[in-house]
Amino acid sequence: MRRSLAPLVVAALGAVAAAGCYDHGSPTTAVGGGVQLQAPTTLTSISLDSAVELQWSDNAYLSDPNDFSYYQVFSTGYNLDSTLCGATWVTEGTTVSPEFLVGALTNGVPRCYEVTAVSLDGVASGPSPIRDDTPRPDALNVLLFTPDTLAGARSGFSFAAGGGLGVVGPASSGTNDFTVVRDSTGTYLVPQRAGVTMEVYGNTPIDALTSIDYAPSQGYGTTGLQALPGWGYVFQMDDGGAYFMYGGIRVSAVGPNYVIFDWSYQTDPGNPELVRMAARK
Repeated sequence: MRRSLAPLVVAALGAVAAAGCYDHGSPTTAVGGGVQLQAPTTLTSISLDSAVELQWSDNAYLSDPNDFSYYQVFSTGYNLDSTLCGATWVTEGTTVSPEFLVGALTNGVPRCYEVTAVSLDGVASGPSPIRDDTPRPDALNVLLFTPDTLAGARSGFSFAAGGGLGVVGPASSGTNDFTVVRDSTGTYLVPQRAGVTMEVYGNTPIDALTSIDYAPSQGYGTTGLQALPGWGYVFQMDDGGAYFMYGGIRVSAVGPNYVIFDWSYQTDPGNPELVRMAARK
């Protein structure tokens, strides 16, 4: 569900799952007998730039390796507002491994996915849980300097500005999503333009940018937060539309006058998904 600028009512993930997507069922059925494998019991995904990586449980193969042939991956459109999948499913491809990379996707356009296991008899299992995902742009190793270096010319960052994504700009512009500043206590990330708030992601360092899943629904503020290596930060932005925009970063290094970080940005307005969530049942 999109996050509007009106007060938010955030349901638990289980409630979201209960809303469900349209389940088209198994793409083929057993005719005249034949072995039907177990359906994959789980399905997760990782949002990438113009792509989505799918991962699922390998129980179909592990429970009957002698009859296993391959997995088949399907997708359809997804309506974020109604939390419903489309009715027309297409085949994305097949694989013998319990993972699949769906590429050549349009950032900010959500889709639903599910997986079946096909036996050597050509019989498909029931479908896995359905998973919706939205690809989004990202980039690694962005370098910002504190304002005492290069006269602040590379001290600001915007997730989206002037038709571009991941824009580094001068701190003096006043239009950055955030800037890097330093004082005697450390180096800080500080929201700059009006409508931008931020918060730290979780309470421990994260392994990678892809560890950030859904943007938190509350807890944002305009106070700067200390940039710490390995920690993640999420930004909620009011760009004047009906919905919030969301971006996330993971700081990889902090030096005496610089910060290096990776970033992701969800181009679908109101969509808080930055990386991954378990499939809906």
